[in-house]
Amino acid sequence: MMRELSHVFDFCVVGGGLSGLSAALAAARSGLRCALVQDRPVLGGNASSEIRMWICGAAGLDNRETGIVEEISLENNYRNPSSNFSIWDSVLFQLAWQEKNLTLFMNCSVNSLEMQGQSIKSIRGWQGTAETWHVITADVFADCSGDSILAPLSGAEFSIGREATDEFDESLAQEKADRKTMGMSCLIQARETDSPKTFIPPPWATKISCDTQLANRGHDFRGMNNFWWLELGGDRDSIHDTEELRDELLALAFGVWDHIKNHGEHGADNWELEWVGFLPGKRESRRYIGDHVLSEKELLSGGKFPDLVAYGGWPIDDHFPGGFYHQGEPNRYIHMKQPYGIPYRCLYSKNIDNLYFAGRNISATHVGISSTRVMATCSLMGQAVGLAAALCNKYSCLPRGVYDKHIAELQAMLMEDDCYLPGMKREVSELCRNAALSASEGEPQALLSGVDRPLDGEPNAWVGKPGSYLQYDFGRKTKISSVRIVFDSDLNRMGKGDCKNHVEKNILSNFPLHQPPRTPPASLVKEFCLEARLPDGSWKQCYVETNNYQRLLRFQLDIETEAIRLIPKATWGAEECRVFAFELR
Repeated sequence: MMRELSHVFDFCVVGGGLSGLSAALAAARSGLRCALVQDRPVLGGNASSEIRMWICGAAGLDNRETGIVEEISLENNYRNPSSNFSIWDSVLFQLAWQEKNLTLFMNCSVNSLEMQGQSIKSIRGWQGTAETWHVITADVFADCSGDSILAPLSGAEFSIGREATDEFDESLAQEKADRKTMGMSCLIQARETDSPKTFIPPPWATKISCDTQLANRGHDFRGMNNFWWLELGGDRDSIHDTEELRDELLALAFGVWDHIKNHGEHGADNWELEWVGFLPGKRESRRYIGDHVLSEKELLSGGKFPDLVAYGGWPIDDHFPGGFYHQGEPNRYIHMKQPYGIPYRCLYSKNIDNLYFAGRNISATHVGISSTRVMATCSLMGQAVGLAAALCNKYSCLPRGVYDKHIAELQAMLMEDDCYLPGMKREVSELCRNAALSASEGEPQALLSGVDRPLDGEPNAWVGKPGSYLQYDFGRKTKISSVRIVFDSDLNRMGKGDCKNHVEKNILSNFPLHQPPRTPPASLVKEFCLEARLPDGSWKQCYVETNNYQRLLRFQLDIETEAIRLIPKATWGAEECRVFAFELR
């Protein structure tokens, strides 16, 4: 008899990719006792060291996602100058491990559950490293597993494959529905050295002797090329055929590198194969059915939903099911003219009362998921689910109840956590609205806009040189208990070295010999202090920070004063300091 342990939580998240990690962190930071169940030894899913897909998100000026996913990226920029994947894994692990309300169950695969009416009562997972069964009971569950493991176990409605044109009137849909999906990939990475390197392929590697066999498959290994087109499985079963597909993908991966090194001139003499992914990264499998199914026309029209809780902006990026063997371009695009909103109703089950989901498995069509599936978007949806679970706990309601009665509160919580919601403004605190706001230089009124990023040509930020200040004068002695500051992390920041022509990603695809280190964005304020005015008119420091590298800062104060000011003293390199929010409560 194997050991079995039972646990009780407020909220249980299955799947530790960026959507699951974000959901668990958001819920735990809101005070919920949260379990995060991950079937791998590392967090990050497709972004982890096991798969190594970079984090993509909304395209376009000033559209970079903020919230938890930006917190992760900035932590990585500070701690991981050489883009080391073990350090990247540790950044993700650290965020979960240090959260006091969050319990991690790593290497734990969920394979059964118990229902109570139309709700999930508990899940059961096997943790092979500890030879232990874990039974986790919770009020609310979130399936962020990608393959939607809780769907077949619970009887939740889901779909697989491509819809017919007449179902949602989509231009990229099929004449007839089928069960084909986008495929999965095993990526490869290369490293430049200072001397020639040979490569001897395994005998089972696919033979690729000429470039015509790689037509429409750009195989330069510099810059941001990560060989994503090494893709198979869309015309097979993207869940049950994964093992045999991995074997075929590995043969292709080694064959492509053999071609680069040994067949034709590719400038690869001093490059060596650094890594090959033995765990396929998936794009699509089961998709849950929620109270709303997001489709192509809604994405292209901007997704203006009253219950929007996240946004996307990656192109509609539909990969052909044949993957590597598809003749012609491997995918087809429709570029977005604007970010689109993602409604809350796409994030909970239509027929299982206490089940959320976030990631590449949300309630969307095949065409819809071809845009929403990218990981920065998935993180936003996960953060929304985590905060929604906190509202379920607060009001003793189920996910649909949050939509019925508490959606405005959820949106306010998301904006407070620095999640941008297109078309919406954050409500600035009454204390700040009623105070006299001034600055030693620059225009401070932008701090009252309720928008914490540049938008439609408006900077929405105060700009001043280091040493200048922002000041609130209350006119009377006032108690201040908390501070919220949003600095400028440069939402349009670019990569460095061979990646300088691309938007900065969380990690490198390949490793050139003299790649510059990643650093915190030059625009971020590194040193600042707060000063409170004393009754005699002098000023006293009440908070000091000398090594900030984050965009969003929130901290507690316990002071009474008639006036307070923020003094940015230094940045990570920029000549000016930019502040989107300086808010007091």
